[in-house]
Amino acid sequence: MKHTVRSFIALILLAAAYTPASAQIKGSGPSDPAPAGMVMSGIIECGEGYTSHELYDMKITLLEVIRGEQAWKRLQEASSTNTPPKSGTEYLLARIRYEYFARGVPGTCIHPLSPDEFTAYSRNGEDYRSVSVVTPKPELRKGLKSGDSLEGWVAFAVSKEDKEPLMLYSADSGGAVEHGGGKWFLLK
Repeated sequence: MKHTVRSFIALILLAAAYTPASAQIKGSGPSDPAPAGMVMSGIIECGEGYTSHELYDMKITLLEVIRGEQAWKRLQEASSTNTPPKSGTEYLLARIRYEYFARGVPGTCIHPLSPDEFTAYSRNGEDYRSVSVVTPKPELRKGLKSGDSLEGWVAFAVSKEDKEPLMLYSADSGGAVEHGGGKWFLLK
């Protein structure tokens, strides 16, 4: 009996060792993105140069996705300078909640959250280029202090044929270091 239990535990550990990390945690890779409404947590290291870097917890939730004619209508309402999407593409708006908390003291590092930290991709890995449009208010741009949260919009132009585009959040593009890799969301 003891040998059977040990064999069973060894088999579980062996299976865990050969299971890709992205398959273990929803949202940690493009093959298993987090759906709208799911809260994704992570750790960001904030600091500059050779100074002491502080650790911060962050939470991201994809609250809402609007695409096609609805997204274009919202962009027209946001600014008359917004131009129609290019042929074969349509606008997609994502409303995101971002929360930021210090893990210790002094907790004074400000994270410059911006839409540039979010990128849209097709399921086959094509990077959708960022679009220069005025988004509906509030925009997802603010210097966040510990305890701050922000809800705002980011905009993408995606292929009309792409029914399941993805979004990647990466703090690295905002000057911070993200522990554990980016967070993937299904834009649906």
